[in-house]
Amino acid sequence: MNYEQITCDIDGSLMIVTLNRPDKLNAYTGTMGAEIADAFHRADRDDGVRAIIVTGAGRAFCAGADVSGGAKSFDTSGSHGAGVFASAGQRSGRFVEAIFNCRKPSIAAINGGAVGVGITMTLPMDIRIAARGAKIGFIFARRGLVPEAGSAWFLPKLVGLPQSLRWCLSGRTFDADEALQGGLVSEVVEPDAVLERARQIAHEMTAETSAVSVALTRQMLWRFAGAPDPFELLAIDKPMSVERGGHADVREGVQSFIEKRKPAFPGKVSQDMPSQYPWWPSPE
Repeated sequence: MNYEQITCDIDGSLMIVTLNRPDKLNAYTGTMGAEIADAFHRADRDDGVRAIIVTGAGRAFCAGADVSGGAKSFDTSGSHGAGVFASAGQRSGRFVEAIFNCRKPSIAAINGGAVGVGITMTLPMDIRIAARGAKIGFIFARRGLVPEAGSAWFLPKLVGLPQSLRWCLSGRTFDADEALQGGLVSEVVEPDAVLERARQIAHEMTAETSAVSVALTRQMLWRFAGAPDPFELLAIDKPMSVERGGHADVREGVQSFIEKRKPAFPGKVSQDMPSQYPWWPSPE
């Protein structure tokens, strides 16, 4: 797919997705959302990709939705508003589902300002790091909107309800250090080091791990984090562990440990997911 508003590059085992409207501070449009979704679908299908990094071109990560249409920028009765929400009715173009369901871990390398959808798009990703000085904001209440992209579900899971309420009800912007203190990002680094640090984290997660194990683990953690009890999980993780125990990945993991060497896991997410996956019902 030829992208208009993002770039997508393969860097070894990593896919680097760059929001690419620097003259608009990478302001979000429906086209951008559909392209992000397509990139994550591609990564999910490609066994050569072990992790995805998302960053922004220029000095911003994403300045939120494109409001160049003026006061009616979100009014879908007009062409501009319709374009902002263009992918909303297309399941294949929904970037939230694409990120959440992807079998590869993802990292948001927030290189500059990230407000509105510019920060909510990062919440389904597994790790967020931010450039020192980056401004972040869940500004919806100051625009007469509501938190979108599933953020009212994701954000409390990540930072807790009290912190979510404080940020979302005020709609104010805050800096990367406050985001770190509140648990939204895991690290704050110098602006010119954000992408390289994201690469390092990606390699930490993938260099000595089974791709299948990582795919399963991130779904287990995300999907059961809010479960009222452990019993549904217990009904899944035991038979999954038993089935995985006979797989070549596990034999390699144990043998490499005994031989004190790095493992070379043969399993592929395209063909070696266990019979219990997926354990959730498919959306209609």
